[in-house]
Amino acid sequence: MIEMHIYGLALDEDSQVPVLILKDKEEKRVLPIWIGAMEAVAISMVLNNVNLPRPMTHDLLLQAIEALDGEVRFVDVVRLQDNTYFAEIEVLQGDKLKRIDSRPSDAIALGLRAQVPIRVSEDVLAQVVEVREQQKYQAVLKTEDAQQWNEILEKYSLDDTKYKM
Repeated sequence: MIEMHIYGLALDEDSQVPVLILKDKEEKRVLPIWIGAMEAVAISMVLNNVNLPRPMTHDLLLQAIEALDGEVRFVDVVRLQDNTYFAEIEVLQGDKLKRIDSRPSDAIALGLRAQVPIRVSEDVLAQVVEVREQQKYQAVLKTEDAQQWNEILEKYSLDDTKYKM
């Protein structure tokens, strides 16, 4: 497993779908993962230290794991099959180590909240073609410059939702 960090969120210009960009520590290997809009918001909220008065789904999941005496240890992207990434959340509960199947976006949103390493298997990285600078990604968020994504979050209003959070 190779430890990676979130380099940023981007928007695929063709599909208008958010892309989560992971890079290794040396920033030589890149892993783009296309994710849903809600997962992009959940991830960006942690990256931008946005707190809501009520727990979001990933906050609730972390609280439930901890209430059951579990500890999230790692988030692992474990395989790529038919253009779909698969992840696992490693949880230690007492003396038992458990691995929970997950979508990478949900696992990473949870892992950020638990402040645990994000790892990617060598096999997955071997299957991914290197992302080049000239690819069609319009930057929406980088941890160094979150201006555009912050604007999206600022427009988000709890009053606009059907259910209160």
